[in-house]
Amino acid sequence: MSQRTGWAIGGVILIGALAVAASMVVLRPEPTSRPPPSLVPFALTASVEAGEGAIPVYAAGTVQPRAEVDVTAEVSGKVVWVDPAFQSSGRVREGQPLFRIEDTDYRNRVQQARANVALQRVEVLKVEEEATVARSQYERFRERQGGEANSDAPSPLALWEPQLQAARRALERDGAVLREAALNLARTEIHAPFDGIVRSESVDVGQYVAAGQSVGRLYASGSVEVVVPLSDDAAALLPGLWDLRAGEADTRIAARVIAEYGDGNYAWDGYLDRGAVTLDEQTRTIDVIVRVPEPFLSGSPVDPGVDSGTAPPLLVGKFVDVELQGLAPEQYFKVPDSALRTGDEVWAVRDGKVNIVPVQVLQRSDNVVYVTGALEANQPVVTGGVRLATEGMAVQTAAGGS
Repeated sequence: MSQRTGWAIGGVILIGALAVAASMVVLRPEPTSRPPPSLVPFALTASVEAGEGAIPVYAAGTVQPRAEVDVTAEVSGKVVWVDPAFQSSGRVREGQPLFRIEDTDYRNRVQQARANVALQRVEVLKVEEEATVARSQYERFRERQGGEANSDAPSPLALWEPQLQAARRALERDGAVLREAALNLARTEIHAPFDGIVRSESVDVGQYVAAGQSVGRLYASGSVEVVVPLSDDAAALLPGLWDLRAGEADTRIAARVIAEYGDGNYAWDGYLDRGAVTLDEQTRTIDVIVRVPEPFLSGSPVDPGVDSGTAPPLLVGKFVDVELQGLAPEQYFKVPDSALRTGDEVWAVRDGKVNIVPVQVLQRSDNVVYVTGALEANQPVVTGGVRLATEGMAVQTAAGGS
C-alpha cells in the first residue's frame, strides 16, 4: 500500500469519527429539570397546653417520725415484768404499760410516809388545842385585871402561835414526802406516752435499771413528717407559706406523698404543716415540713392495675416524692421542657414564621415546664430541628409546611 493510500484511509476514519461524535451530541436527550432544594429549615414542634387550677410543686424528702422519745426508767430497781409488745417494731398504745420495776421498797416508803402524816396531824391538833387554851387563859387574865391590865400585846410564844405554825409546816412537809413516795411508787410502772412504734429496746426481766437509764426508743405512729427542701422559686409558689402555724387546720396547703414499693407506686394524702424561717447555709434551700396523718394505713395505688391489697404503710426512713398544691394563676401554660430556650424564651410558630416569646418559668416537673407569657393554647412551639432562630424566620413544620 502506498503512502498516499494510507493517508486517505486515515482521513476517512477521522471524518467518520467526527461525524459519529457530532450525531451523538445532536441526538443526546435533554436533562430532566429539578427545582432547587428549599433553604427553609424544618422544625419539630409541639402544642402549648393551657393550664388549669393550682400549679403542682414537686419535691422529695425522707419520712421521719413526728415525735421520737427515749423510754427511760424514772426510779431504780429490778425489772419484774415486760410487756410482750415492748420489743423492736412492736406497736403500743398511749398509756399502755411497757415494763414494771419491783415496788416493795416503794410501797413501804408510802406506808411510812402515811404514818408520819397521821402522827403529825395529831400533833397539829394538840398544838391547836394548846393555842386555844393559851388564848382563853389570856382573855380571862385581861378580864380580871380590868383597866389596870398592861396594854402591851401578848407574846406570840405565850399564845402558841409559832408552835402552831411549825406544826402545820411539819404536816405540809410530811405530806410532800408522802406525795413523793406515792409518785415514785407510780413510776415503778412505765407507760407509753403516745400511740407508737418501738424502734429499739434493751430491757428484760431480772435486769436492774437505774433512774434516768434509757431502755428503749419509741416514735409516734399517729402521723409522720417529710422534710422537703425547696428552692426560692418553688417556695414562692406556695400560697401563705409564711402564715402557716404548726397544728392549725385553717391554713393548710394540700400535699400528696408518693412512695415506690415493689413494682408500684402508692400515695398518701397530707398537708404542709409549716415552713422553716432559716435558709440552709450549704444547699441554699428552704425546708418545709409536710405532715401525713395515719401513715400506717395502706396507701392508695397510683399506677393502674396495681393490687391495692399489697399496699404497704408509709415507712419511716423511706425516700418519697412530694407533690404540693401551689398557686393558681389566672392564666399559665404548659410546654415541653425541650421548647424552653436559653434566656427563658420559647420559639412559637405563627403562619410559618418564628415568633420569639419571653416567658417566666413558674415550675419544672419531669418533661413539662409551667410558664406565663404571650402564648396561646394549642399554639405550636419549636422543640427541635432548629438550633438558631431569629424573629420572623421562616420554618417548615409537619403540620403545614413553610
